[in-house]
Amino acid sequence: MTSPTLERDHKEGHEAADILARTRALVDPVLRAAVDSLPGTMRKVSGYHFGWWEADGTPAEAPAGKAIRPAMVLAATQALGGRPNEAVAAAAAVELVHNFTLLHDDVIDRDDTRRHRPTAWRVFGTTEAILAGDAMHSLALRLLAEDTHPAAQGSIRRLADCVVELCEGQQIDCAFERRDDVSLPECLAMAEAKTGALLGAACSMGALYGGASEEAAQALDGFGREIGLAFQLIDDLIGIWGDPAVTGKPVGADLVARKKSLPVVAALGSGTVDGKRLAELYAIERPLSPEELAQCAAAVEAAGGRGWAQGESCERMATAMAQLAAAVPEPAAADELLALAELVTRRTH
Repeated sequence: MTSPTLERDHKEGHEAADILARTRALVDPVLRAAVDSLPGTMRKVSGYHFGWWEADGTPAEAPAGKAIRPAMVLAATQALGGRPNEAVAAAAAVELVHNFTLLHDDVIDRDDTRRHRPTAWRVFGTTEAILAGDAMHSLALRLLAEDTHPAAQGSIRRLADCVVELCEGQQIDCAFERRDDVSLPECLAMAEAKTGALLGAACSMGALYGGASEEAAQALDGFGREIGLAFQLIDDLIGIWGDPAVTGKPVGADLVARKKSLPVVAALGSGTVDGKRLAELYAIERPLSPEELAQCAAAVEAAGGRGWAQGESCERMATAMAQLAAAVPEPAAADELLALAELVTRRTH
């Protein structure tokens, strides 16, 4: 007999999958047209990154991103009484910005794989990947600049401000790698800038396309930011304990890179014996052995980092729900946003 919880999770999973499929159907043609407008190598690099073709330009059926951020734009538009098909340019712009940051992040982090394939910089080179990312950013702004919807101009400002915040978050994240005294509040602020900002922009832009007031748009920005923090907390847990067969990245990928992820910073600041052991392992200047990586993961858990991250994720979700209720008083209107929030915070990769 199936439990009520499993039945609910199954239903919510199907609902979210339907939302994402509808988003892809609306947004992908706009994305492809935008990328097709790029010259030569930038077009090839971008299409490879999106999984549309192989490095030589032949068609591919490679795994693509989930399209959570553009889905948030369309769901927010609908929640505020607008028509999702009128917000497709904004949704595509958000997805382009997201992928521009992924291209750059892969270069900065020297990541070898993304979505079970070699990263674009590994295939085409660092310069080509960076320039393709820059071009995607410009495409995003052009889509909004050419959009005749009344909300487009306000969305350009929001998205531009968001990119500055994203860059600040990335810069701070890189600076943390050179510091031994990173505090949890600092780490949370960095995560909000690096991950929460774009989800907040997606939701607030969608709200504007739905005709929302500035107050409602700000509340949905807060909703997206809190969801983004919950997302980052789960992502950091996956970065340590995720299954490589699911994530497409090596086991303990964040530990290999000695990332100051949220569970790690919580463990390092715990004042426990296990926290000190983790600090000792992180201070080793050579690559860690598989045994040492396992010790790192065990130390993070024993020092409370794993439990803290799981609890903090739940708290952020609760705060997000309060922000959503302030922007969308009618619960039924927010069903799709809720389904996407559930998808984000119950993810495994």
